[in-house]
Amino acid sequence: MNFKTRSAIKALNNGGVISIPTDTIQGLSCLPRFESAMQRLVDIKQRSDAKGLILLASDLIYIARYVADESMLIQLAKQTDKPTTYLVKASHQAPKLLLGGHDTIAIRLTKHPLIANLCTQTKSALVSSSANISGSREAKTLLDLRIYFKDELDYIIAPSNALNSPSSIINLHTGEKLR
Repeated sequence: MNFKTRSAIKALNNGGVISIPTDTIQGLSCLPRFESAMQRLVDIKQRSDAKGLILLASDLIYIARYVADESMLIQLAKQTDKPTTYLVKASHQAPKLLLGGHDTIAIRLTKHPLIANLCTQTKSALVSSSANISGSREAKTLLDLRIYFKDELDYIIAPSNALNSPSSIINLHTGEKLR
């Protein structure tokens, strides 16, 4: 494990908010067990609490407790080649900030090596949201991150050139495509 990954894990395990490249765009992340980190992430983005956040995970084990209907886990496991975020009915264990006032939780399973490593090392899914101030374009460079967030993040792994666009969002219960 390299220095960057170790530093990101340390920041996450200490309740920090970090920025990392994901399978889609540069994201802001923290661990769902730290409500204060989730609130800080929302505050840093200047985002409404009502919008909710995404959980990224490399394995169902990291998200199972947040999903109300176990049959949805089987459907979540059927990953597509294209990054897709699914809305599923949230369990009572899902932190309120993740839900944003809804009864669903947004989950994306990914094979992205960095996300997989962070999930394995922290034994957790990662809370995620785009690395931007709400209403602004996503950060695509280290300079963008510094302009948006100055010194408010606990650690940054610089954006990758392979970043694309946000994932599709589908309500897994109704099949409705929201993005």
